[in-house]
Amino acid sequence: MSIKKNIKLDQINKKIISIVHTQADISNQELSERVGLSNSACFQRTKALKEAGYFVGFNTDLDLNRIVKNVLAYVEFTLEANNPVARKTFEDAIKAIPEFMDCLRITGDIDYICFTCCSDTQALNELCDTVNGNPKLGIQKLKTRIILERSKWYLGYPLQKLEWLE
Repeated sequence: MSIKKNIKLDQINKKIISIVHTQADISNQELSERVGLSNSACFQRTKALKEAGYFVGFNTDLDLNRIVKNVLAYVEFTLEANNPVARKTFEDAIKAIPEFMDCLRITGDIDYICFTCCSDTQALNELCDTVNGNPKLGIQKLKTRIILERSKWYLGYPLQKLEWLE
C-alpha cells in the first residue's frame, strides 16, 4: 500500500490540477507555457501531484454513438436493509459488473443510483433482472431511467467555483 503525501497546493499547483483535470492529453510543453514554468519544473510538479494521488486516473470521453450501439440509463436501488454489511455486499456486487460505471450512495427515498451502459434495452433489462433476482443483494426496489438525450455531460468539476483546501 502506497502512502500518499500532501503537497502544498500553491497557485501553480492549482493551475496544473485545473488544466490537467479537463485536458488530460495536454503536452508538458503547452502546460508549462500556460502555468508559467520551465518544461522540467512543470514536469516535476505534475509528476509529484500524480505520485501524491491528486490525479486518480485519466480517461478519454468517447462519442459512443459513433462507435457502438448503446443505451445509457440510471438505475435506482432501494435495499431491504441499509446497514454496513448489506451496503458492502451490494457495492461489491456492483463493482464487479462493468456495465455499472458509476455507483453513488445517496440520501432520500432510494439508497443508490448507478449510471449504466448496455448495448440495448434488452441487455439493460437482463442486467437489471440478474441483479434484482440475486437474493444475496437484498434489493427491495429497482427503478430504471433510460437517458433519452445527452443535453449536457460531465465536463469536469467546477474547480474555479469550489473552495480549495489548504
